[in-house]
Amino acid sequence: MQTGLNGKRVVITGASKGIGLACAIAFAAEGAHVTGLSRSEANLREAQAVLAREGYAMDVRAVDLTDAHAAEAAMTAIEAAGGIDVLVNSAGAARRYPLEELSHDVFQEALDAKYFTYMNVMAPTIRAMAQRGRGSVVNVVGQGGKQANPLHIAGGSANAALMLASVGFARAYAGKGVRVNVINPGLTRTGRVEEGLEAAVRASGRSRDELLAEQVAEIPLGRMAEPGEVAQVALFLASDLASYVTGAVVPMDGGRASVI
Repeated sequence: MQTGLNGKRVVITGASKGIGLACAIAFAAEGAHVTGLSRSEANLREAQAVLAREGYAMDVRAVDLTDAHAAEAAMTAIEAAGGIDVLVNSAGAARRYPLEELSHDVFQEALDAKYFTYMNVMAPTIRAMAQRGRGSVVNVVGQGGKQANPLHIAGGSANAALMLASVGFARAYAGKGVRVNVINPGLTRTGRVEEGLEAAVRASGRSRDELLAEQVAEIPLGRMAEPGEVAQVALFLASDLASYVTGAVVPMDGGRASVI
C-alpha cells in the first residue's frame, strides 16, 4: 500500500532513541526527508549512524524543547528550509515517583518533560501547516494518561492534559487541512521501562525482575511492545492512508486496558 510519504518533510522529536528512533527509521524507509530533534548532539549523531547502517539519512538538530523560545526557533528554521509536512512528537517522558516523593517540583518536572515539550513544538508547527492548508501531527503520549497508576500520577496527569490538547487542536484545525492524532503506548521495550521499574522497586521493596514479570503477565498479548511496532502506527496515522482520521487516541497496550 502506498503511504504517500515519499519526499515528505518529517520532523521527529526524541529521534535519538527508543520510539523516536524507530519512527525515524520507518519514515526514512518510506522515502521521507527526516529531521530528528533531541537534546543531545552526541545521541543524535549515534542515531544518524544507526540510520546510515540501514542505508538511510537523517538531518539532526540538538535543541532543548522544554525551552519555548529555543523550540520555536528550531521549528521556524526547519519550516523556512522547505516546510514541515509531518510532525511526530516522541520526546520527553515524565519520571515515575512513589507517592511519598510527590511534590510541586515533581509535577512541574512532569509538565516540562512531556506536556510543554510537545506543546512548544506543536503550536507553531500547526499554525504553519494551517497556512499551507495541509499537515499531519502524531503525538506519542502514553496509556498512563488514561489509566491511573499511583507511581505515575504526575506523568499521567501531563499525559492526560496532552491528549486533551491534541484532540482540541484536531478539532480546531481540521477545516484547515491539518490532522492531529495520538498514540498511547503501554509497556514498550525502551529505556523508560527501567526508569519505571526503579520507582516501583523503591515503592514496593520487591525485585525488579519480579515486578517486570508481573507487569508483562497483565498484558493479554503476553509481551511488551517493540518500538518499531509503535512506529508503524505512527506511519499509518501520518500517511494518506489515514486521510479521514483526526482526533483519534489509539491505545497500544496489548489489550491491557480493555476499555471501550
